[in-house]
Amino acid sequence: MQTHADFFDYDAALEACARGERFAFRALYERESRWLLGVAMRIVRDRDLAHDVLQDAFLQIWQRADTYERALGSGRGWIYTVVRHRALDAVRRAGREQLMGDDIDLLAEQALPTHDAHGGHDEQALDRCLSLLDEPKRQCVIDAYVEGYTHEQIAQRLDKPIGTVKSWVRRGLLALKECLS
Repeated sequence: MQTHADFFDYDAALEACARGERFAFRALYERESRWLLGVAMRIVRDRDLAHDVLQDAFLQIWQRADTYERALGSGRGWIYTVVRHRALDAVRRAGREQLMGDDIDLLAEQALPTHDAHGGHDEQALDRCLSLLDEPKRQCVIDAYVEGYTHEQIAQRLDKPIGTVKSWVRRGLLALKECLS
């Protein structure tokens, strides 16, 4: 099955953004903004705030594209991570309570190592821990937190009930948290 991401070189687009090439930034926005808005909406649960998050995230993507490194992960995953972090920051700033679906995002924040300014995460440990997960859990975690798919999209792709997918993601994240601690 091919997705809308199959025909676009996100890595090259981010590197072009780092060189100040606006066409690449425009292409990223046109290609991903509606999907990224969905990611932000799922986290902040407010349409206006999600639009603000998306604008802030794209500003950060433009300004910090030079910090993206191919060796640390996919370009597409990097932009989805920027949006997720901006959305989670917005929720924290607003002092909103997390809804049930968002506790998985907070668990991921604790379980998955993040890239900091010094490259401070252990990619080998994450790879090792991911390899210990059974295939459905591993694929669901990767689809949700690397590829940026919603639980609904993953359920459709796998032809499984959404509750099953949510359970696999949650259990996968708990196993990763335990393995990485």
